Parts: sequence; C-alpha cells; structure tokens
Amino acid sequence: QVQLVESGGGLVQAGDSLRLSCAASGRIFSNYAMGWFRQAPGKEREFVAAISWSGDSTYYADSVKGRFTISRDNAKNTVYLQMNSLKPEDTAVYYCAVKLGSARYFTDRNGINYWGKGTLVTVSS
Repeated sequence: QVQLVESGGGLVQAGDSLRLSCAASGRIFSNYAMGWFRQAPGKEREFVAAISWSGDSTYYADSVKGRFTISRDNAKNTVYLQMNSLKPEDTAVYYCAVKLGSARYFTDRNGINYWGKGTLVTVSS
C-alpha cells in the first residue's frame, strides 16, 4: 500500500501565497506521476496540476496556469504545489494523487492509483 500525506493548507487572503507538500510512503518504487486535484464545496473534484517522474513534464489546469507551480523531490518522495496570487475561487480541499507510470492523462480521476486525505485551503476576499 501507498500512503500520501498532505500538508501546508490554511487560511490566507486573496493575493497571498501558500505551498502545499505531499509525502508518499509505503510500497512505492519508481516511475510514477504525482499531482493535485481539488474539490470545492458542492462541486466535483477537479484536476489542478501534475508532474512526471523525471519532472520534465508538467500539466496545469487553465484556471491555475501562471499562478501555480508543481515540483517534486524524488529523494524525498514528495511533491509540492506553490500557489501564488491566490483567489477566493481557489478555496477547496486539495488532494494529492499518484498515478503509476506516465503523467499523461493524469486529469482522468479514474486513472489515479492513490489519493491523500486532503488539506483545506481557504482564501478570503
């Protein structure tokens, strides 16, 4: 089994920044993509960002392009999401996700192999 533990959520004001972290542990080896989804109250879980095993390929939702940056440290089995210029509409529970193999098609929730329990990000106006 694989465990994903997110951290870094909190309450911030519009325009502020936050960095989320997600550490993977357990039976996880190599060649897996990592990323983030989010779910706002009353809405479906949506893709935010993903990064390939090598870090060479990154993918972003249109709504966060230019504001969020995803990165990873394979020595620590950790993925990060740097969120700048936060907006109230970014308010959601952010979930870390792992997809074995390629980061391609990471946007498809049905292809995700492991989920974290989520961390709440609240952006006040």
